[in-house]
Amino acid sequence: MEIWIFLLIILIFSAIFHEYAHGFAAYALGDPTAKNAGRLTFNPIPHIDPFMTIMLPLVLVLVGSPFIIGGAKPVPINPFNLRQKYDALKVALAGPFSNILLALLFGLMIRFLPFVRETESLFLAFGAVVFLNLLLAFFNLLPIPPLDGSHVLFTFFPSIAGKVKMFFAQYGFIVLFLVLILFFSFIFQFLFIVISLVFFLFTGSYLGDLFMVMGM
Repeated sequence: MEIWIFLLIILIFSAIFHEYAHGFAAYALGDPTAKNAGRLTFNPIPHIDPFMTIMLPLVLVLVGSPFIIGGAKPVPINPFNLRQKYDALKVALAGPFSNILLALLFGLMIRFLPFVRETESLFLAFGAVVFLNLLLAFFNLLPIPPLDGSHVLFTFFPSIAGKVKMFFAQYGFIVLFLVLILFFSFIFQFLFIVISLVFFLFTGSYLGDLFMVMGM
């Protein structure tokens, strides 16, 4: 149970970093909504959603769910303040890319700092950061509303955007949950293959080595 709590803490802070990146990108592109709402901060409190950040992932851990989902409170963004055609796309991609950069930073420390790789506790901590940030990044890039990948889909296929955005604004999380239940095996096999390849590229170590240290 201790390892799951440890992973949950890393997941929460990685999700907060993800949302901060959305807000920072929006502010840099002309939308001060997140800044005005006090969300351009690494203080976790303004980013915590009691259900999505704490209750849902904790309940899924306790019931032994085959998947764990959750997230920080989405930062408020006003797309009408964005100046260029693809600014909304840049804001959407900022979150996943921030997680990839965080994974790359910790991954390179595993690869090039022998004491990190050879110290089990450090390898566990750094490897968990890499794994969970890659999971957040690639999971959010799936083209399923309300994930960030759906904004990419809407950008390049605007004809479908208006028809589905309102529906998914109300029922997006329920649809996402159902998709995960129905296609869990396919989605996570695909994600596992991608994450395993990138994990090895970043760290020089196999993802299985991390799972072995975790006792999974």
